[in-house]
Amino acid sequence: MADAGTTGVISGERHVSHEELAARTARAATVLDARGVRPGSNVAIMLRNDIAFLEATYAVQMLGAVPVPINWHYRGEEVGYILADSAAVVLVVHADLLGQLDGAVPDGCAVLVVDTPPEIAAAFGVDPVPAPAPGGSSWDAAVGAAAPWTGDPRPPAASTVYTSGTTGRPKGVRRFAPLNPADPDVAAGFAILGIGPAMRTVVCGPMYHTAPNVFGIVAGRMGGLVVMAARFDAEELLALVERYAITRLHVVPTMMIRLLALPAEVRARYDVSTLTSVTHAAAPCPPEVKRAFIDWLGPIVNEYYGGTETGVVVGCSATEWLEHPGTVGRALPGCSVGILGDDGSWLGPGEIGEVYLWNSGFGDFTYHGRDDDRRGIERDGLVTIGDIGHLDEDGFLHLCDRRTDMINSGGVNIYPAEIEAVLITHPDVRDCAVLGLPDPEYGQSVAAVVELTEGATGDVDAIRAFLRGRMAGFKVPRRIVVVDDMPREDSGKVFKTRLRERLVPAT
Repeated sequence: MADAGTTGVISGERHVSHEELAARTARAATVLDARGVRPGSNVAIMLRNDIAFLEATYAVQMLGAVPVPINWHYRGEEVGYILADSAAVVLVVHADLLGQLDGAVPDGCAVLVVDTPPEIAAAFGVDPVPAPAPGGSSWDAAVGAAAPWTGDPRPPAASTVYTSGTTGRPKGVRRFAPLNPADPDVAAGFAILGIGPAMRTVVCGPMYHTAPNVFGIVAGRMGGLVVMAARFDAEELLALVERYAITRLHVVPTMMIRLLALPAEVRARYDVSTLTSVTHAAAPCPPEVKRAFIDWLGPIVNEYYGGTETGVVVGCSATEWLEHPGTVGRALPGCSVGILGDDGSWLGPGEIGEVYLWNSGFGDFTYHGRDDDRRGIERDGLVTIGDIGHLDEDGFLHLCDRRTDMINSGGVNIYPAEIEAVLITHPDVRDCAVLGLPDPEYGQSVAAVVELTEGATGDVDAIRAFLRGRMAGFKVPRRIVVVDDMPREDSGKVFKTRLRERLVPAT
C-alpha cells in the first residue's frame, strides 16, 4: 500500500501536507483580516467537502472569529437568511454554487470564491468552475498572493451551526466558549467519536453538519490523514480505507445499510483490517443492521447520541450494545440524562417521555439572537432536542422517535422508528420512512414510503403481511407507497416534510 503512510489532507488526487495546510491557513487569515474579520466576527462557509473547507475554518479560528457552515443545498432566501441572521462579514463559497445565491448576499458581506475542483465537479455532475477574477474575489488567488498573518493566534471558536429548521427558521447554535480537548469530559466525548492522535480517516458526511464538522476539523489537527469524500459511495469508501490504511470512521445508519447492501464478495475484496473504530449516530439504527455491522467488522462499532446544542452526551461500545440491544448508550463522564413526562415530572426506568440532556464539558450555548428559544428548551439544568425515549434499569438510553415524528392514531402513540426498524429488514426494501397522515376518523393514520431493492416486484400486500407477523396490527401502515429514490439529507435523515407534501394531496 504505497499510500498507507501518507499524512495531511487529500481530496481526489490533490494532497497537501500539514505544513502546507498551516502555511495556507496563515495566508488565508491575512486575506480574511483584510476584509474586516475581527475577533467574534462571523464568517460563512458554503463549501462542499474540500481542502478549502479546512483552510477557511482554521483561518477564521486563527483570527478568533466564528465559522458558520452553510448547507450548500440552500438557495437564495435560505442562504440570505443565515447570512443576515449571523451578520456574516465574509462568505467563502464554491464557484458552481454562486448561481444559487440569487442576489441574497447582504451589503457589507464580502464574497470569496473557491474554484470547484475536478473531483467535486465529477461527483456532482457539474463542470469544473474557476473562481471569478475581478475584484480580488478568488480565494486561491488571494491566498496565494497574501503574506502569512503575523498576529498572535487566538483561542479557536467553535462553529456556529444552523439547525436544519424542521420547525420554523433554522437556529444558529452559538457556544459561549471553545472546546478544551484537555478537559476529561471533552476527551471522553472525543473518545467515543473515535477521535485520537495521528488518526487516519475519511470524512464521509457533509461538513455543514455538526458531527462531520467537528470530526473533520479536529481530525485535521491530529497529525494523521484526512481524506475528504465529495459524497458517500459505499464501495469507494472501502477502497479508500484499503488504499490509505484508514483507522477511524464516522458514519450514519444509511451508510451502514448501503455498505451491508454490497454483495459479500465485493466487501471481501477490500482490506479493512486497519480500522480500529467505526462510530455512528445522527439517526436511529435498525437493530438488525447494527448487529450485522458488528458481525462484519467486529467489536469496533461505537454509537453515541447528542445534538448540536449538547454535543456528545451518551455512548456505548459494541459490547455494551449487544448487552443492551437497541440502546444509544448511557451518560458519559460529566453528562446527565433525564426523561420528562407530560405532567412535568421526571420519570423512572422504563417510562417513556421526552429526553433531556446536558454535557458540562461542552459548555453552555444559546440560539443566535433567540435567547427566549434557548430558555424554552431547558428544565432543571438540562435541555431537550425533541426526542422521545426511556432509560433502562442500568441507565442505558433507548430512543423511540422524534416528538415531531410521533404519530397519534386514535389516541395511541405510535413511533415510526420502531416500524422502520422492522420494515428495513424486508428483503425487497432498500430504504424506507414511516409517517403519519391526516385521518378523519383517527386523527392520523400510519403510512410507509419504501424504496425497493433492485429486481424487487414491490408487492405491498406481501410487505404488509411481513409486518403483521412482527408487530401489533395498529402499527402496520394502512398505506404503502413505492418511490424510486428516498429524499434524504446528506446526514442520513429523511426529508419527511417532502414525503408528507407528496402524499397528503393524494389522500
